[in-house]
Amino acid sequence: MTNSPGKWFRSRFLSALSRAAGPGLASVLTGALALAPVTTHAQAAQATAPLHWVASWGAAQQIPEPQNALSSDDLDHAVLRQLVHLSLGGSQLRLRLSNAFGTTPLRIDSVHVARALSPSTSAIDTATDHAVRFSGSESVTIPAGAEYISDPVSLPVAPLSTLTVTLSIPAAPARQTGHPGSRATSYIAHLVSAAAPELPAAHTVEHWYFLSGVDVAAPAQAAAIVAFGDSITDGHACTTNGNDRWTDDLAARLQANPATRSLSVINTGIGGNHLLTDGLGPNALARFDRDILARPGVRTVLVLEAINDLGALSRMPDVTAAQHADLVARLIAAYQQILDRAHAAGLTVLGGTLTPWLGSDYYHPDAASEADRKALNAWIRTPGHFDAVVDFDRAVRDPANPGHMVPAFDSGDHLHPSPAGYKAMADSIPLLLLAPATAP
Repeated sequence: MTNSPGKWFRSRFLSALSRAAGPGLASVLTGALALAPVTTHAQAAQATAPLHWVASWGAAQQIPEPQNALSSDDLDHAVLRQLVHLSLGGSQLRLRLSNAFGTTPLRIDSVHVARALSPSTSAIDTATDHAVRFSGSESVTIPAGAEYISDPVSLPVAPLSTLTVTLSIPAAPARQTGHPGSRATSYIAHLVSAAAPELPAAHTVEHWYFLSGVDVAAPAQAAAIVAFGDSITDGHACTTNGNDRWTDDLAARLQANPATRSLSVINTGIGGNHLLTDGLGPNALARFDRDILARPGVRTVLVLEAINDLGALSRMPDVTAAQHADLVARLIAAYQQILDRAHAAGLTVLGGTLTPWLGSDYYHPDAASEADRKALNAWIRTPGHFDAVVDFDRAVRDPANPGHMVPAFDSGDHLHPSPAGYKAMADSIPLLLLAPATAP
């Protein structure tokens, strides 16, 4: 039998010791060494190997609009409890807190995490409540423009479960960072602990603040899919606390398939977002690094952007054919920028076709704007551009009236899908694109 590296080292060491110190001392040390375990290089590497962190939940950050920002009174000595729906489970977790758009440091006195008893109440499972630390401290001060990652928390979480994150905030920052389109209820209370089992007298809002991600420690094969888009990805018109965005439906499909259970879905949609210009939130190219590359474990990006760029032009008077052609060319160039930057990072990029919008109550697109949408979809579908195509347009359009959505898939504004439409979008994604060894 071949000796292990540890046995070989012990034999060589004792032989040299016997020659140098004599048999008496060597005999004494031999007994001591026999009792001491020997750690091989492989064992040592395994013991010190870093955890494989993968994003399980995330939200793109922006400056909340005035109507979506909290007042100073709301955040003065406040406890803010927020609920998030995880996609991937893990043995440990860590939080990402954000002051990305703050102009002064953000002080947080304490942070707690716990499993939620329900996605629609503030009640927590108190047996799972954990104080979160940052470099060993319960408090953290996040510099202006920065994000902070917490220390690991030994709280195993299941896929598709709901987590509560509670922040104790001593005072409102000069400018807030958040995600207005949470489609989830957040709770604001005062004169209570961040570990309170429930916040029955809390003020409620449907926005997230200062929380940009939850990562989980997962197996080595686990990876994240980032959905990068606008309000259709963000989930406008979905059910509050219902977790029925198309990204949620996709996460459920992945977990139902044994071959794709190691994949998470991270929603970085922003309502009103543009590819080329700042609107509600920074333009897509400006936020690319923070919302895609900074997510741990990301392997695939699914892009669904540009309908708001087209819509902005549709609202302008006396638009010429040259202006339409110029916008389409600049949007295609922006797609190529996303492809080049993602490919440089080793990511696969899927292109989502733009969904129907004729009859939109907001944009009122005419024939020229509809032609722009069709031109972009033709480019997205053309082989050699995106790595693969997800044909959301085909999934929700009315075969008898292709510029419009199937009525059951239309939320009523003729721009955003209904929950049934979002499910149809998720169901249209071939899982083969996400896990090559998996059949749809």
